[in-house]
Amino acid sequence: MKSEAYLFAGVALFFLVSDAAYIWFAREPAGIAALSVSFGMSSVISFFCLVNYRRKGLRPEDRADSDIRERGGIIDFFPPQSGYPVIIALGAAVTAVGIVYGVWIIIIGFGLLWPSIFGMVFQFGNRESQ
Repeated sequence: MKSEAYLFAGVALFFLVSDAAYIWFAREPAGIAALSVSFGMSSVISFFCLVNYRRKGLRPEDRADSDIRERGGIIDFFPPQSGYPVIIALGAAVTAVGIVYGVWIIIIGFGLLWPSIFGMVFQFGNRESQ
């Protein structure tokens, strides 16, 4: 994680320098806000990677003497087929059409979208942990 922290620190530094130049030459609020937010987000990612490196140390893929089996084992639970993603896509499409044609279609889209999102999130919530 140390190399990723340095990489994103470099990205944050680039956005900081770009933001300073943009403030000096352009003085346009939307660009200043976008560059400032980009600096902040890359700084947060850099900080997260650095804290993870200090807390956990080197990962197996960072060491030259590591084996493939060090990253092996049970990964997680992968759910079987589900119909919820199709309903979520339909609800998102109806909501997007409602933005063009009227609020009443947005309400129908949300009526499809939110229950299907909750259904997908909690579909396997009561399964036994392994």
